[in-house]
Amino acid sequence: MITGYATPKGTKKFAERQNQNSQKNYNNVHNLTLSNVGIGTYLGNPDTETDYLVQDAVKKSILGGINVIDSAINYRAQKAERSVGNAISQLIDNNDISREEIFVSTKNGYVTNDGDIKEDLMQYVMREYGKTGIVKEGDISPGYHCMTIPYLNDQLERSLKNLGMDCIDLMYLHNSVEGQTHLPREQFLKNLKDVFEFYEKKRKEGKIRFYGMATWECFRTTPENPLFLQLAEVMDLAVQAGGKEHGFRFIQLPYNLMLDQAYMTKNHNVGGKTVSVLEAAQEFNLGVFTSVPIMQGKLLATNAIPELGNFSASVRLLQFVRSTPGITAPLIGHKLESHVKENMNVMKIPPLSELEFNNLVKRMIK
Repeated sequence: MITGYATPKGTKKFAERQNQNSQKNYNNVHNLTLSNVGIGTYLGNPDTETDYLVQDAVKKSILGGINVIDSAINYRAQKAERSVGNAISQLIDNNDISREEIFVSTKNGYVTNDGDIKEDLMQYVMREYGKTGIVKEGDISPGYHCMTIPYLNDQLERSLKNLGMDCIDLMYLHNSVEGQTHLPREQFLKNLKDVFEFYEKKRKEGKIRFYGMATWECFRTTPENPLFLQLAEVMDLAVQAGGKEHGFRFIQLPYNLMLDQAYMTKNHNVGGKTVSVLEAAQEFNLGVFTSVPIMQGKLLATNAIPELGNFSASVRLLQFVRSTPGITAPLIGHKLESHVKENMNVMKIPPLSELEFNNLVKRMIK
């Protein structure tokens, strides 16, 4: 069992240990020094071969200066979390890092099976959740999502076990708006507040440090869309659940050159102004992690890649995302050794300044 969690002292020590070129690639977020690129672990088959690839990619990313590691219980049917836990355990055993130096996030909410148990999803769900009374009829949405407290409690315990940790730095509620489209909004918000109260309780128990929402549509779509959720409303619920010192401090959403709504769309009301979700997050002092920076590789084949020096396409795309004002770090999912090596070059150069970023955007619009 790996004990502890990311600390201000530990994460600062991690950043200071990197070479001089890399030291500009860290942001101070809620007193933690976090790399401005993180590793994601979404894609891949739930098999042993991929386990080793993911383990190796996580280890190489951390040794290359990344201290933000993101997973989810449903990624590769629980095997992604296990691969992350094994990689971190090996690095700690080897005295390469300490637990206090790295920031680990995962997500709960989707219904998943276990890739290490050869059983069909519905059989697994009935045996593990139905017969045990964790899930009752009607708890699982048509989108295979569940956000009841008994279910999320079970999932948190499984995530801790999968990761081999006694505390997770950041627990996201995973695609809750997108996964619960059958619920009237009033009922959804009531359920969301219950979840926040549950996570506040788990913070007090020392099982998680922070919580947040990992999303796909709800924060970046237009207010007319039934999936839209005002960030201000979510912050109100967090204050109701945990007071001013609540633990809702991070969100995750997709952002890249094609999915640019987080930066471009003015859709959130903050202090009488209508602003983008990235601007709203800054107002509310939220860290923002972003998914699909290279659109699972699809953007590499487009003509939309910004001109940014003599770097590979993936490095330029990562540079664009991480230099966008308001973003804490994009999460890059890489497994193959060649991809890891190529993408890690982004840690050898500093991000663009705000002026450089704005000039780049102007050039791209032209």
